Amino acid sequence: MDHAALAQEQARVTDWPGYIGWSVGLLIVIGLVYWLMRQGWNWRRTLQSGIPPLPAVPARAGRTVLETSGRYHGTTTAGNWLDRVVAHGLGTRSRADLTLGEDGLLVQRPGAEDFWIPAEHLTGARTDSGIAGKVVPSGLLVVTWTLPQPSAGGTPMGTIELDSGFRADHPDEHAAWVEAVTQLATRTKTKTEEAAQ
Repeated sequence: MDHAALAQEQARVTDWPGYIGWSVGLLIVIGLVYWLMRQGWNWRRTLQSGIPPLPAVPARAGRTVLETSGRYHGTTTAGNWLDRVVAHGLGTRSRADLTLGEDGLLVQRPGAEDFWIPAEHLTGARTDSGIAGKVVPSGLLVVTWTLPQPSAGGTPMGTIELDSGFRADHPDEHAAWVEAVTQLATRTKTKTEEAAQ
């Protein structure tokens, strides 16, 4: 290789201003994308500001029916697996310890807010392949529940139906959870209807 070609090759390799310019440009694009994602998240939180507060988390869930550990993948409005709910910390994916008791479902999340679904708010459970835009090939446990919307007088004026997705560390447990949650929801509904008569 002659000296002119070698000099040209070295100039291409050591074009530091060009490399620095491209690097700065790439960092600006990444920062802009992150900022837009954060704005979208905040916009969604503002839109969902009408979602009522979650029930207070008790110390125990009553007599324990089932327990498991795994991951919490998010909550959506029921039937719409892309409509993620971010209000009250429900949009934060995290590790989770689930305890299904006679009084309801206790979701304990290290590093995120715990939440509680009373038995009377549970409507059922199923297995599914995804929730909140996340597809999990091994499947998810999806718990469907309602959140009452209190009126000014304190009486419920309606409910919001939600789906919360979990993946147990051992996905073969999902079927037992579907059965147990469905039985608890059905039993609680029957008791409520009998009490109302």
